Amino acid sequence: MSGFAKKTVRDIDVRGKRVFVRVDFNVPLTDTGSVADDTRIRESLPTIRYLQEQGARVILGSHLGRPKGPDPKLSLRPVARRLEELLNAPVAFAEDCIGAPAFAVVEALEPGAVALLENLRFHPGEEANDPEFAKALAALCDVYVNDAFGTAHRAHASTEGIARLRPAVAGLLMEKELRYLGELVESPPRPFAAVVGGAKVSTKLGAVRRLLEKVDRLVIGGGMANTFLAAQGISVGRSLIETDLLPAAREILADAERRGVLVALPVDVVAAPSLEAEGEARVVPAQSIPDDLMALDIGPGSVEAFRRALEGCKAVVWNGPMGVFERPAFAKGSLAMANVIAGLEAVTVVGGGETVALVSQAGLQGRFTHVSTGGGASLEMLEGKVLPGVAALLDKDS
Repeated sequence: MSGFAKKTVRDIDVRGKRVFVRVDFNVPLTDTGSVADDTRIRESLPTIRYLQEQGARVILGSHLGRPKGPDPKLSLRPVARRLEELLNAPVAFAEDCIGAPAFAVVEALEPGAVALLENLRFHPGEEANDPEFAKALAALCDVYVNDAFGTAHRAHASTEGIARLRPAVAGLLMEKELRYLGELVESPPRPFAAVVGGAKVSTKLGAVRRLLEKVDRLVIGGGMANTFLAAQGISVGRSLIETDLLPAAREILADAERRGVLVALPVDVVAAPSLEAEGEARVVPAQSIPDDLMALDIGPGSVEAFRRALEGCKAVVWNGPMGVFERPAFAKGSLAMANVIAGLEAVTVVGGGETVALVSQAGLQGRFTHVSTGGGASLEMLEGKVLPGVAALLDKDS
């Protein structure tokens, strides 16, 4: 892995200090209010345990969902309960993330103890990166640690504002994320391939353009492939396409040809009259999708073509499913590609919330080199953008 330019929790003395750790506990909850998937909580455990072992007083802050103010359904209390089970130790819970309730809980912490603050986004100052809200968070701590790669592309009070007010370093998960993705951006093993899917070109246009400068092979699936097929004059029936991006798709294909980058597009698709008509789904050639059908997954021929395109690659980054994998009839292509990529003798990095969910669904988490916890953040990093939550951390040589 490439060099890491930011200071981490290992580079500072935290013994006895109040350490605010921005974690990403934005996890799905069940109807009964328990944690449905604790992957993101588990990923934060190495940093939390390290700080406990060093005798820090650990204060965790996170958002959950998109509340428009305090919302009991989006309380982090169930997360605190799950974290207690995973740590096998008590986790104090503060009814608010700032002010008297937070101070009382923090002041009662012994060295090595852990507290979780209530949802940061219950306060509008969080997303607005309000300086006063950032000061209120900073008042709780002596040191700041960002371990929430999934929010590092947002300049919020808990990711950027507070980092200007306290010594700010990366957590162990943040370090791991930046090392793996950083290497693929800077100096990937070759041949290097990108597999890009998902519904729309618009959300990944910048990343695809940037990846063209880096990759040797580019595999495009999912709904976004329809736009690239249509850009070549192929009729895609009633499939989702972004007509305003047809010129951009043509430019990308022409640029790939100029650079000698192999582009693999679907050769067949699983099509149906609608998303609800799963029983009528059938495999048709991508070159001639009937006018009354829409492509909702890649077909077996595409899986084989994509497998051949990835043969011999030494590094693969994958972002975006190959179809509407939430529906069983349209999940086979995505699950097959998960197995193809997991089976490669290569550095394999998966990014994007949907893709991570898909890998989890397939039970393949341990088969990839790295499964990123950040969707938008991993995409922006692959675009070469500076992430505000990373830029605000102390440099290694400072």
